[in-house]
Amino acid sequence: QVQLAESGGGLVQAGDSLRLTCTASRRFYTSAVVAWFRQAPGKEREFVALTRSFSRTTYADAVKGRFTISALTGSNTIYLQMNNLKPEDTAVYYCAHSSSYGLNAQSYNTWGQGTQVTVSS
Repeated sequence: QVQLAESGGGLVQAGDSLRLTCTASRRFYTSAVVAWFRQAPGKEREFVALTRSFSRTTYADAVKGRFTISALTGSNTIYLQMNNLKPEDTAVYYCAHSSSYGLNAQSYNTWGQGTQVTVSS
């Protein structure tokens, strides 16, 4: 089973940018679905973005136009570029892997340990 590790989180100010990286223990299969979720204190884990087959992408409405998920075909790395960050983006961000498409956390069977993103106003 693939293992995932996130990096790139930190403390930034509103309007700043961050790039998160999800590194897998092996190359992702071409058919893989890799997603980013986030969880703020006291809230449920929520979908942020996903990429399917290294090309098709889906975004949550809250991040459309600000976040971009990307990867090189056949690589073991997925990125989440986050621009124009807002205080409400503050959360622990998780990378997740699945063999099938899904927007809820239950669809994913492999998770990283998470990386904290804090956006100050």
